[in-house]
Amino acid sequence: MSHDLLVRNANLPDGRSGVDIAVSGGRIAAIEAGIAAEAGETIDASGCLVSPPFVDPHFHMDATLSLGLPRMNMSGTLLEGIQLWGELRPTLTREAVVERAMRYCDLAVSQGLLAIRSHVDTSDPRLVTAEALLEVRDRVKGTIDLQLVAFPQDGYYRSEGAAASLARALDMGLDVVGGIPHFERTMADGAASLAALCRIAADRGLRVDIHCDESDDPLSRHVETLAAETMRHGLEGRVAGSHLTSMHSMDNYYVSKLIPLIAEAGLHAIPNPLINITLQGRHDSYPKRRGMTRVPELMAAGVNVAFGHDCVMDPWYSLGSGDMLEVAHMAVHVAQMTSRAAIGQCFDAVTVNSARAVGLDDYGLEVGRAADMVVLQARDPIEAIRLKAARLFVVRGGTIIARTPRRESRLDLPGRQLTVDPAAYAPGD
Repeated sequence: MSHDLLVRNANLPDGRSGVDIAVSGGRIAAIEAGIAAEAGETIDASGCLVSPPFVDPHFHMDATLSLGLPRMNMSGTLLEGIQLWGELRPTLTREAVVERAMRYCDLAVSQGLLAIRSHVDTSDPRLVTAEALLEVRDRVKGTIDLQLVAFPQDGYYRSEGAAASLARALDMGLDVVGGIPHFERTMADGAASLAALCRIAADRGLRVDIHCDESDDPLSRHVETLAAETMRHGLEGRVAGSHLTSMHSMDNYYVSKLIPLIAEAGLHAIPNPLINITLQGRHDSYPKRRGMTRVPELMAAGVNVAFGHDCVMDPWYSLGSGDMLEVAHMAVHVAQMTSRAAIGQCFDAVTVNSARAVGLDDYGLEVGRAADMVVLQARDPIEAIRLKAARLFVVRGGTIIARTPRRESRLDLPGRQLTVDPAAYAPGD
């Protein structure tokens, strides 16, 4: 038998090692040791980890790579970032948004990031951002699965015309209903916005992804309303609460009620480690809060937790690289998830958990599924996060779409000449 692609001697995230992966017709045909077959192209993984592609469940592609426009965020706060975006938004053109987004998509592919859910600001009635990202979605189709969230950045009720603009954006073909209840004028308006947005999603048969309680305020409790509205409208498993940073500051007794409610509603939790710890706690002296939600506790309760990148070089965050292993690496540290099992959970949070959060059905290293995978210069998920491993090969539909040389250093020392491979420093080596 001849296959289109054969990946030999691979380690898999579930612990299997020394297996081959055969690909035919864009799909995984076999996963087993010692496949006796030929292939049009062969990758020798040499004991490296082969993973399903990375998935970013929370991003802002309309703002990416706009750092410095119209000026820098000098305070580093969420609110100044929103103010800067409000100044930039009227000047946006479709062409500029498309150009920056396409450049980011190229970076994403190089990082093995092949599925992204992007929030699209619908507050400007021109809907330039929606038009631009619909074009980008069409242009990257077949390479990146790009989901678009209709996101009323300035508030569904607070901003004049926001409700009509969101409806128009959904009519244009955006995929998911978004919201920002903590930015409404009152807690009551925030709760009312959640009821309205969940009703829209139920009527249209869409998913929901809410910027929810992105605040240091322990009394910002919109996630309980989101959970209740999810169950009221029969949306279990189709709703995500993004950020949830207020939970970092909430009373423990209240959280003991809240987390089971989130689990009961089947909410997906999407913290954004890089951004949450950067934007939150800005009003604190010391001790200084870092704002990341209660990841280990949510996971222990059975809640699907997926990590997002959120921002790359935009009004809110001046750094970022499109590397979901960097996101997981930060989560390990800030959530103190340093056990071997917990580090593995952080790898899941940028792969399988994120795929579940955005509803990817044809995902994962299983026979019959799409042949999308990444060969990483590391032997297992823990080492991949430790090293933020190089993506040696990125495969989409059985075709290699990106290649990176092995990361090695040549040392010339007195009496010693050697090559150092960072992946060779794994425990036991």
